[in-house]
Amino acid sequence: MNSPIDMVVCGGGNRAYRAYGPLAQRYPDQLRFIAIAEPDEARRKRFALAHNIPPERQFKSWEEMLSRPQMAPTLLNTTMDQMHVSSTLAALEVGYHVLLEKPMAVTPQDCINLVQTAQRTGSILQICHVMRYAPFFRTIYDVVQSGRLGDMVIFDHHENLAYWHMAHSFVRGNWRNKETSGPMILTKCCHDLDYLRWMIGSTVSWLSSTGHINAFRPDRVGPEIPDRCTDGCPIAESCIYYAPRLYLEASDDSFIVTAMTVDPSPASRLEALQTGPYGRCVYRCDNDVVDHQIVTMVFENGVTANLTMQGHTQVEGRTMRYHGTRGSLYADQPKNEIVIYDHRTAQGEIIHPGPATSGHGGGDYGVMHAFLQAVQDPSAEVLTSAQASLDSHLMAFAAEQARETALPIDFRYYQQVLG
Repeated sequence: MNSPIDMVVCGGGNRAYRAYGPLAQRYPDQLRFIAIAEPDEARRKRFALAHNIPPERQFKSWEEMLSRPQMAPTLLNTTMDQMHVSSTLAALEVGYHVLLEKPMAVTPQDCINLVQTAQRTGSILQICHVMRYAPFFRTIYDVVQSGRLGDMVIFDHHENLAYWHMAHSFVRGNWRNKETSGPMILTKCCHDLDYLRWMIGSTVSWLSSTGHINAFRPDRVGPEIPDRCTDGCPIAESCIYYAPRLYLEASDDSFIVTAMTVDPSPASRLEALQTGPYGRCVYRCDNDVVDHQIVTMVFENGVTANLTMQGHTQVEGRTMRYHGTRGSLYADQPKNEIVIYDHRTAQGEIIHPGPATSGHGGGDYGVMHAFLQAVQDPSAEVLTSAQASLDSHLMAFAAEQARETALPIDFRYYQQVLG
């Protein structure tokens, strides 16, 4: 049996506990978590219990953990977005190889700083752009790269966010406000921008963007609607966002429940709704991120791409229509179905990629395996290094600037200004 790679983790929330942590339990010969830094005591103890981490290696903050001598070769950083830069810079300086949850940072200059620091320290800094590692999206990538569709012309890519997920994460939740997190085109769609950039294999020439908050505004309801759903809302029966219905009826292991409370009991859920952010009326929150946005991009190789993000659907998942000179590809992630049409024969082939072995269609385990391989073998390809991920992050920042100013962005000039 191989010796597992030791890893410490900063942040013990859902991404660490539910997405990446289980890999160590499933493959104990590959990975072992030996320390946890998490300010929330219940989440810290939950992760520690799952991975047999002793009390002396359970820390209340990443600062406390990183003030100690290096305990392992690798570090998983799943802290909140605004904490990514300071914690990752400290970890790189200590000597850790870092696997960092996306987005890598919430300002362009901080993204550049992370890339430069990783290069200077010689440590691996890999970003969790899990789409590249998911079998469904990898299959699409392979079809495009094979030339079967001919020369690519248009990529029409939709990130469809279910209405309840939109309300949970981007209206009531941690990613609702640009000042405390980042613009939604970054926090939700840097995955998609990274994937498009990777498939198209060219740099963006220019881009434009439109989008705003359509639904989740106080002017959508009258003064009779209370600040909280639990305060006697008169439209509770008809409101699709009524929190007690969404959260009390969800399964114990639903991510919307585990994000709200460690204890899934009905009493704990109800208390969280009465006192925490997830019980607020969606029309009375401090959200300022868009609920829909369209980004149009022209790449230097002539390919055009449209990315549509919106949070008003029943079924969650990405759908794509990619068109080339010889064929077209239609993909439906929720159905796990890819259809390839040949223009000459007018025949279609249906592909159903294999079942996912982890979250994000298998991408969660995929990115972890790739990171561990890169640590063991310096010659291994790192698909989502910080350097490779920089372009997609800058594309997101440029798209947000284009949306706010209603002006197209010359991307090369945008990069030059950043230095």
